[in-house]
Amino acid sequence: MEFLVATSIALLTAGGVYLSLRGRTFQVVLGLTLLSYAVNLFLFAVGRLVVDRPPLFVKTVTEHADPLPQALVLTAIVITFGMTALVVILSLRSFLESGSDQVDGIADASPLDRESEDVL
Repeated sequence: MEFLVATSIALLTAGGVYLSLRGRTFQVVLGLTLLSYAVNLFLFAVGRLVVDRPPLFVKTVTEHADPLPQALVLTAIVITFGMTALVVILSLRSFLESGSDQVDGIADASPLDRESEDVL
């Protein structure tokens, strides 16, 4: 089971880094989202989650689950939602101002422009 969790964290991280390095803003947003999922899964894995143990202190139960990883992941989810909303708004504004969804703001040449450059 540990191998499956570690592999899924690695795949999410690799996909997130790959998409974050792409040139289009939508792919960058998806990459950041995949990275946040990888971080959430990593926080759960580090927290050593246990099954069938109460997260709160009860006098009759001797072993409890650690509530800290759950609190960290909930906080990370809220921060990720806010960050994603901000990045989407910034990319939308960049698209509306520049007319391109490229990260650097420079529009790609259309295929017709490329053919006319070849003729010249």
